[in-house]
Amino acid sequence: MSRTMRVRDSDAENRPDTAAPDTAAPDAGPALDLAPRSRGELRRLAHHDEVRGSRARPSTRITSDHHASVVSRTEGRAHSPFMVLLVLACTMGILLYGQFLLNPANRGDLLPYVAVIIAEAVLVLQALLAMWTILSGGQNPRDFDFHSTQDTLYDEDAIDRLGVRDQPHLWPIVVDGKTVVVDVFVTVYGEELSKIAMTVQAAVAMQGAHRTWVLDDGRSDEVKDLAATLGARYIRRLTSHGAKAGNVNYALSVAKGDYFAIFDADFVPKPMFLHETVPFFIDEKVAFVQTPQSYGNLVSIVSRGAGYMQAVFYRYIQPGRNRFNAAFCVGTNVIFRRAAIDEVGGIDTDSKSEDVWTSLFLHEAGWRSIYIPMTLAIGDAPETIEAYSKQQLRWATGGFEILFRHNPLSPRRTLTMDQRFQYTLTATHYLTGIAPLLLIMVPPMEIFFDLRPMNLHISVLQWLLFYSGFYLLQIALAFFTLGSFRWEVLMLASVSFPIYVKALWNVLSGKDTAWHVTGGGKASSPFNVLVPQVLFWLFLSLTSLVAIWRDWDNRVLTLATVWNLINTAVLSAFLLAALREAGSIKRAARSGSSARTTVAGPVTTGPVAVQTLRTQVARPLPRSHDEFLELSAEQRHEQRRRDDERRHLLEARLAVTDEQHADEHRADEAPHAGAATGPDRHDTNDREKVVS
Repeated sequence: MSRTMRVRDSDAENRPDTAAPDTAAPDAGPALDLAPRSRGELRRLAHHDEVRGSRARPSTRITSDHHASVVSRTEGRAHSPFMVLLVLACTMGILLYGQFLLNPANRGDLLPYVAVIIAEAVLVLQALLAMWTILSGGQNPRDFDFHSTQDTLYDEDAIDRLGVRDQPHLWPIVVDGKTVVVDVFVTVYGEELSKIAMTVQAAVAMQGAHRTWVLDDGRSDEVKDLAATLGARYIRRLTSHGAKAGNVNYALSVAKGDYFAIFDADFVPKPMFLHETVPFFIDEKVAFVQTPQSYGNLVSIVSRGAGYMQAVFYRYIQPGRNRFNAAFCVGTNVIFRRAAIDEVGGIDTDSKSEDVWTSLFLHEAGWRSIYIPMTLAIGDAPETIEAYSKQQLRWATGGFEILFRHNPLSPRRTLTMDQRFQYTLTATHYLTGIAPLLLIMVPPMEIFFDLRPMNLHISVLQWLLFYSGFYLLQIALAFFTLGSFRWEVLMLASVSFPIYVKALWNVLSGKDTAWHVTGGGKASSPFNVLVPQVLFWLFLSLTSLVAIWRDWDNRVLTLATVWNLINTAVLSAFLLAALREAGSIKRAARSGSSARTTVAGPVTTGPVAVQTLRTQVARPLPRSHDEFLELSAEQRHEQRRRDDERRHLLEARLAVTDEQHADEHRADEAPHAGAATGPDRHDTNDREKVVS
């Protein structure tokens, strides 16, 4: 009998639903009090949770943040005809713009022309490959075997025998007739305690039997106590060698499950994560299943720009990579097959971008990857300029490392041709961040040296026609796919070139960079990382004054002047945001608060205790179904009572901290209440948008 036909007799029984879908909230209420579901209802619930989206519902789950939740639209749909038509129109605009630039009759002075050609060539090639990948998507990775496995994912006999029908987080998971062990890793490195609590509590409560492990490289006794309180295991290793990758590899030497999921400390998983991902492993060649990074903190210019900047990638690029077996891991919200990781020697520790490198090695070894565009965890985008800069530096360094140290196009790589192109696209993506530097220098060449990139016979209208065909159509595509277009995305893309230049130089020179947690640690002045942008702003401001004086004297407004003024305005808007952020940080410092400011990233609620370096593994009781069953009824009741008391104490403690944070937040915002009225109304719509 094939594995797709293994259906239990109990599946044919009609079980009454315990609650209507509209009244069931899988991510609401106490994390361990989820109502039991029939398998049919589980399928409806997974879809229904995505459809009802942002519907308000009460929740008693630990909360410690003013962030709004972002819930996606219905995901996994095929491309609409209009979407395909729009992508084809964008492709045509790209080709026409390329033909316009490469036409010898349009060529101007050599130096600015070469700068424009190099910059636009990078942008055009990246755009063409992105269009190709988007058009390749639209197929559903869920096949018949997946649905059959999902229908029989839980051992119904064992659930009844163990008496855990009302505790979905204890339901034994069965794949291909075998009960499997799933480990869930929450990686921690000094993040805010309340944020860790939210993630760990949600991880423990996920449906399906699993073991939750807190991997604490911050070596905090508070985190250790928190893990025990919430029913999670705790691991503290001897050193921090290998950063996050080393942390996971060490945990794999302790946890021996068949599969393991990874969540960053600021990504809160939904209850159905295992239900929607584990069935893919019925295919013995699947190495990992990746889900999107979706964000719920679109509360600042930086977080909105960073969040929407990745939206197209997670919604359309990654699904398109499924067709080429080239979807790669992004470090969190992912579940791996243990055997696959063992075959490639563990998570890669030679790069700070361990996720994409591990994916590359798995694909070279012949393993398969799956990406599902379903939001199964919600986390935090970087809220500060410093956090954003460190995140982009880490990601860009990993991409350039692949390009220069492990060229995917090399014949020595055991990749398919499609995989070679996709990994090359990934490795060269951050060159698009360096392109604005070349384009920024073109107007000053004309203003100071009368050097023009295009022939004088090209009119401004003709230039704008081809230029708009390239850029405006892509803006229209972004608006259609995401429901809106954010100016913050263009601003960050235009002013981040020093980050990518530094990443490229680090790779070429062999310089190593420290590993940083996104949003972790105490916020510092953004101008500590903005010296290049400040210098460029001074240069462009001076150039604009010279250009205006020249055009006034000639009685004609030139394209170079307008172009330079736009570049100056974009940099000015970015530096104004940095000034506001610096002011918020200073006010928080004067008040002696350790809480984050209105725009700063999360900081710890207390000092991280660095104890004697020794390995610690804390194991809360009970540890397994069998151990739980060995307890008497009175012992079970006492165990639950103690757990409830600990949880209530933790909630009370976090509530006091949250109230202090809220008071400080209101005090900081009071002087700006009038100015913030407009943006707050606009941001309300942002929090209902999709970032996946």
